[in-house]
Amino acid sequence: MKFSVVVFPGSNSDYDAFYAASRVVGEDAALVWHKDTDLQGADVVILPGGFAHGDYLRTGAIARFSPIMGAVKAFADRGGPVLGICNGFQVLLEAGLLPGAMVRNDRVKFVSQLVPVRVEQTDTPFTAACASKQVLRLPIAHGEGNYYAPPEVLAEIEARRQVVFRYSSPSGEVSDAYNPNGSLNSIAGICNRERNVVGLMPHPERASEAQLGSADGRLVLASAVKWAAEGMLRHA
Repeated sequence: MKFSVVVFPGSNSDYDAFYAASRVVGEDAALVWHKDTDLQGADVVILPGGFAHGDYLRTGAIARFSPIMGAVKAFADRGGPVLGICNGFQVLLEAGLLPGAMVRNDRVKFVSQLVPVRVEQTDTPFTAACASKQVLRLPIAHGEGNYYAPPEVLAEIEARRQVVFRYSSPSGEVSDAYNPNGSLNSIAGICNRERNVVGLMPHPERASEAQLGSADGRLVLASAVKWAAEGMLRHA
């Protein structure tokens, strides 16, 4: 299968995602410039972390207008798996592919650390290889990772099981003490109603090998491979 990693001006985790998909997971991968309109035969699309267009106006606010986003939306509308990591998550929110928004961390500081993240749902392309309530150790690096949604929207995504990842303790306890940025309901990642588009603030591509301090992030990308294989078996 093929991963296409979109590169915006200011992306800084694009090659990390490319490396994790190609060298760690062992699949074909390509870097796609944001001015292109062709996803180069992608089976999976990744919007990587960084500071797209310098995060001017708001995080992701300019990147949503990049020509490639038309192709990303069309791909998602067809059911294609799309993963937004950190800044990529912010772009998906701005583009309307996921509900809610990101605001400044409640501590008003940039946070960069390894954090425990609990897997809430396993029926998405990026958690299919995980166990329910499994705790992953993943790095975060953001100043605006505080997830917000109006009360009615928050209630809806909870009811529809769209919360895919939550910040937690190493043992899986969810509380304010383990919430690094003030996100509502300790939300670290969500999916769309159709469950094929997933955004998360932690960086799985930066935790794909033990030498990086954790290899738990490999599961997120390996999930897409498992999801695709199971899909082919279902169709067969």
